[in-house]
Amino acid sequence: MARDAEQTVGRPNRLAVLLSMAMFVLVVDTSLMNVSISAVVRDLDTTASRVQSAIALEALVSAAFILIGGKVGDLIGRKRAYVLGLLGYAVGAVAMTVSQSLAPIVICWALIGGIGASLLLPAMQSLIHGNFEGKAQTKVYAMVGAAAAIAAAVGPLIGGFITTFLSWRVGFALEGVIIAVVLSGIGLIRNVEYAGPRHIDLVGAVLSVVGMGGVVLGILVWQEGGDRVFALIGLGVVALAGLAYWLVRRKRANRPALLDPGLFGSHLFRAGITGQLLQQITLGGIMIALPIYLQMVLEYNALEAGLSLAPLSLTMFGVALLAGRRAGKRRPAAIIRTGFLLLSLGTAVLIPLVPRAGFGWQLLIPLAVAGAGLGLLVSQLNNYTLSPVEDERVSEAAAVNSAGGSFGLSFGLAFAGAIMLATLSLSFTTLADRSTVLDPGEKQEVAQALEQNAEVMTNEHLDTLLAGRSPEVHDEIIRINTEARPVALQTALIIPLLAALLGLLNAFRMTRLPDPRPSSGDSNLLG
Repeated sequence: MARDAEQTVGRPNRLAVLLSMAMFVLVVDTSLMNVSISAVVRDLDTTASRVQSAIALEALVSAAFILIGGKVGDLIGRKRAYVLGLLGYAVGAVAMTVSQSLAPIVICWALIGGIGASLLLPAMQSLIHGNFEGKAQTKVYAMVGAAAAIAAAVGPLIGGFITTFLSWRVGFALEGVIIAVVLSGIGLIRNVEYAGPRHIDLVGAVLSVVGMGGVVLGILVWQEGGDRVFALIGLGVVALAGLAYWLVRRKRANRPALLDPGLFGSHLFRAGITGQLLQQITLGGIMIALPIYLQMVLEYNALEAGLSLAPLSLTMFGVALLAGRRAGKRRPAAIIRTGFLLLSLGTAVLIPLVPRAGFGWQLLIPLAVAGAGLGLLVSQLNNYTLSPVEDERVSEAAAVNSAGGSFGLSFGLAFAGAIMLATLSLSFTTLADRSTVLDPGEKQEVAQALEQNAEVMTNEHLDTLLAGRSPEVHDEIIRINTEARPVALQTALIIPLLAALLGLLNAFRMTRLPDPRPSSGDSNLLG
């Protein structure tokens, strides 16, 4: 073990780059999908809401299985779990490159890729924790956070360029090439052994999947206009409550459990997980509403949408990199508080701008402010949450940390999307009912169509669907669509704003706690 450590010391930069490349793939994957929504809809002859559901499903699967993924990493080795996670992403990338319908993408990209993420995220955080110490560990966490920001920055830009001038499939093919490069250097990573109990808690595993999966799946079903929404969400909530009870019961009986509930005895850990959850809800909500606005309302192509989102992603990257290097003696909690403050301000300013912006770059200032806030958060939150955790519990802690982020992202995507479509349906129906041009039969037809499938669509697409209608009816429905879409998108943006404000409140709580200190091998979690 000592010899391995000595070898690792001689190559920390290469190892950090390798781990950062893995995180790059993880984030750029969803960025590519978001900016290519309109092209995917057109090429696969599907709808925007179905593509949105596939995006949210991928995040859902990742969140639902991530606690199990952390335990699998304990049992088979964190390095092996890391490799399997990358291979899962490779399967998804290949599927996106060759599929001719949405079904293989749902199976390979959303399901298999989501399971890959559930293995990759906790394994990666455990490997960082086990391969680096002290200031080096803090810098690598910041570097990996910066890699996520780089992916968020170049994903829309490069993805938009490739989608516009070549094909969105080429972007995913290049993603597969990056995965191959990462796998070719896997020998640089020293495995982090797990010395805890190796039993499998099947009950806890099932409850975690049903709990986190049920909540987000219920919201996705609502988004698609399905039935039994409240039953699914209720099942998820009950399962999560059952998981908490089960874990405490197993702890008291001194029996192995999916994870140690004692982790949550740390005030620092709870505050960090809460911040991670709320940051990702905010990001998920923004990244479902803005690409739809740019591509379906302003009718931008993928490149134009990517360029419009550049202020968010580029500022996020620059600030994350700067904060990782220049944080100095500033308190992590104070940096996190500033991050949530900027994120809240940027999101709040976006809401009134959405119906008034005639082109994407009118959103530059609020996107840059929100991006600066996200950059501060990604540079600090992971290290804040995991640095005080002792080595034998880091895999569990990393899994919970990753679960909070993945669940938050999937919840933000699904809930903001569902709110957007529900508001669109209500606004469209209300405006149709008030219309003096549409007759009662046409109003009823609009209501039935929305009940079956509320869909954010371009006026050009709607123009095609209305072929054969009288000019008066055609113009009236186009007018109603033009007025209803911004209201729906504004309402959807309220979700990330509320999450950012809650994150700000949580950050004020963080400032009243002692700063986290890196744990020694046998230390306890700081409270």
